[in-house]
Amino acid sequence: MTNNIQIQLRWDEPTTGDRREPRLSAPIAFGRDLTVLPPEIEGQRVARMLLNSHQVSRYHALIDWEQNQLVVTDQKSTNGTFVNGKPQTRSVLTNGDTLQIGPYIITITFAAASTPPPTPNINSTIHFNPNTNVPDPNLPPPQRATPLGSNFPPSEFQKEKVSVQALHATGLSVGESDYLAIGAGLGSYTWVDLLRVCGANRDKIVTLGLDEKPYARYKRLCMNSQIPLHERLRSNSDSCPDNIWGWPSYALRESWRDFTKGNLNRSFKYLWQVFNEPTFAETYTPRSGNVFDSIDREVKRIGWDRIYRYGRVQTIRKTDDDRYCVAYSRGQGNHAFHVARYLHLAIGYPAIQFLPDLQAYREKYPNPDPKSGVNKSVVNAYEDHNHVYEQLERQGGKVLIRGRGIVASRILQRIYEARKRNRNITVLHLMRSPKPMGNKFEKAQRLVKNHYEFQPFNWPKACWGGELRVIMEKASPDERKRLLTDWGGTTTADRRDWQRIIEEGLREGWYKIEFGEVQKVERNAQNRPITYIQEKDFGQVTLDADFIIDATGLDAKVQTTPLLDDLVKHYNLPLNYLERLPVANNFELVEMRNGKGQMYAAGAITLGGPHAAVDSFLGLQYAALYAVDGLAAARAPGVHRLNFMSSFGQWLKWVFNQSPS
Repeated sequence: MTNNIQIQLRWDEPTTGDRREPRLSAPIAFGRDLTVLPPEIEGQRVARMLLNSHQVSRYHALIDWEQNQLVVTDQKSTNGTFVNGKPQTRSVLTNGDTLQIGPYIITITFAAASTPPPTPNINSTIHFNPNTNVPDPNLPPPQRATPLGSNFPPSEFQKEKVSVQALHATGLSVGESDYLAIGAGLGSYTWVDLLRVCGANRDKIVTLGLDEKPYARYKRLCMNSQIPLHERLRSNSDSCPDNIWGWPSYALRESWRDFTKGNLNRSFKYLWQVFNEPTFAETYTPRSGNVFDSIDREVKRIGWDRIYRYGRVQTIRKTDDDRYCVAYSRGQGNHAFHVARYLHLAIGYPAIQFLPDLQAYREKYPNPDPKSGVNKSVVNAYEDHNHVYEQLERQGGKVLIRGRGIVASRILQRIYEARKRNRNITVLHLMRSPKPMGNKFEKAQRLVKNHYEFQPFNWPKACWGGELRVIMEKASPDERKRLLTDWGGTTTADRRDWQRIIEEGLREGWYKIEFGEVQKVERNAQNRPITYIQEKDFGQVTLDADFIIDATGLDAKVQTTPLLDDLVKHYNLPLNYLERLPVANNFELVEMRNGKGQMYAAGAITLGGPHAAVDSFLGLQYAALYAVDGLAAARAPGVHRLNFMSSFGQWLKWVFNQSPS
């Protein structure tokens, strides 16, 4: 009987949150290195499940049938094996149990071998509209970019290298510059800012993108996920995007502003935080509005208005004169080319992750809000969904939250604020499985409380300039995979305000945590979304709510972006294990080098490379520093490495708000 039963394993990758669903027959061995197994099972046909983490022992655990029962046995592992949140050396597994091995939280279900699980053909992402740069829930999946059979880009772009002469022969506009930044977001801005500080002439730099303000998309996502201008950013914000020297910091500037206004208590509070964080005081983070204002100041100082140009880049190609050409659109039927020797690619997150069962619900039951255009009942945290809180404040109701990261914590805080106006609001937080243990690396381990794993605020800082950064740069691709899995991705900020909200909600009963695997989401007779879950010991359970908010995150895989997908396929570029661009330690795409021409990348599209916190402010500045150093070594026009005197001189220009050159 047991030979006809397969074991369905489900987990989310600790680094990226990507879903994995292998379907195997027992016995199943789990470990970091399973090349050698004990003699008693070596001769059997064993499924070997490699879990790439230092928290996982070489041979960690074994699942096998014993007297028609599925049993997991810990193999004297260093960090132990957990079943349903409790440490076990040997335990019978039942349908729906949760197995934790290191940072991997695996749900176990049984299925007949002859009936493979259906794969829903659902687009589980919300793409940014290529014309407006706004999340568009009604946008179909983008077509894979290819110049074949289209009028633009022309057939010349089918070649490995484009003839510059052929570009001019099209009669379309052909711009030229030494430096070209694609994206025009925070990654592009950070690179351009450092180029200007290091001596590059602004007339030799061009950046192409859809938003004039480099922080426009980031601000939009912050506002949609309920971080208004007066609210502090939730994740680590050690760096100053407007100030590569980092001094004066945001805390010092905010303290000085309050001091000059006579608010002495608040002024000294910020300084107390900085000098005592994180042991004796909560880590300081700036208000989002202050960050945007400071970038506005720097944007004017470096002449961004003369550098930025509106354009939707469609294709990137090498040219026959050791440069790069991009084909881009400036509007309907308005096409152009731009050629540059040095190219920087920082397009940010191209899409928002959306759970397939929720996407299926929205496709089956379209019910758009007239103001925002998104579904009234089922929304993504990164969409404009203010109608949810407006209705809650007027009428009360129940909210089901999916996801337990930084965004989920802010959504919970926003609901708490709504409860001050209407106490008839309850929250059900659906998590796939318990979280008994946080990510661990050597002697350090992340804290877990109420099944939330806390992200240490010093994690990006350590990756930026400490020992972890050096380890990462020296590591092989396989070793980097293990390191990133052990460190884990961004989780939930260790902030006391929202932790107090959770404690209060659990104590008063208006906040409840539920565990289970979602089977489907349907609509009942009252037009409310009903979630069907498989719950341990109870079988199928239904959860009703007035609203469902998906807070599971963003998507940065190469295939999500037609531009990158086309580039990778045209030049047969390799991808790293996270399906991102494999950059060198200086963030150069070495495979795209074209004679003296060089291409660099930054941001989430480089995760899995030499740096861990690639999408933080620090990560973007770090990538820019390395990239500009590479340009200086290549004797790029006008670019010079900063020394003590030149750096101090440029800092003084920053202080007095003078142009870098």
